Amino acid sequence: MSTILLRNSGMRSALRAASSTSMKRASLAGASFARGKATLPDLPYDYGALEPSISGQIMELHHSKHHNTYVSSYNNFSTQLEEAQSSNNIAQQIALQPLINFHGGGHINHTLFFENLAPKSQGGGEPPSGELARAIDSSFGNLEELKKKFNTALAGIQGSGWAWLVQDTQTGSIGIKTYANQDPVVGQFRPILGIDAWEHAY
Repeated sequence: MSTILLRNSGMRSALRAASSTSMKRASLAGASFARGKATLPDLPYDYGALEPSISGQIMELHHSKHHNTYVSSYNNFSTQLEEAQSSNNIAQQIALQPLINFHGGGHINHTLFFENLAPKSQGGGEPPSGELARAIDSSFGNLEELKKKFNTALAGIQGSGWAWLVQDTQTGSIGIKTYANQDPVVGQFRPILGIDAWEHAY
């Protein structure tokens, strides 16, 4: 895991939002929807801005093709679900749920992933500080140990999925969780930072 590209301020903001006493669910600021349809969010940096760590060609492919496929597929299957609901086709509604979860999760996960990346000129490249740094030190000992544990978690994913730095909404503690395929972080945990472990990530 390279800290060169992490948007430090975004991670701090996520942890700060996650540590509020009300423990409200974090909103997915970049996971945009227009009139009920998901839309591909623009990146706040050029595709080539993360070079040499991530090539502009890979960023363009990952965002404009890969992420966009999740968005359009989610919209397509959501429309099919509405039609199945209006015709009371229960079998079709059940069949569509995994597809909506997969593509909707892909949209949410990739939105958070791209929001956590930044070129040096926009705040990337600095180790976490403040509350996030203290939480990392408390939970893992230091940033290097967090990286090691993240890499171990990623290596344990069979096929494809995600490793996430998450905050437990009940205890406030942070930890690492892995999720298969495009399953989003929901329920008891709030995502802070995600690493995509799909085949194109290697």
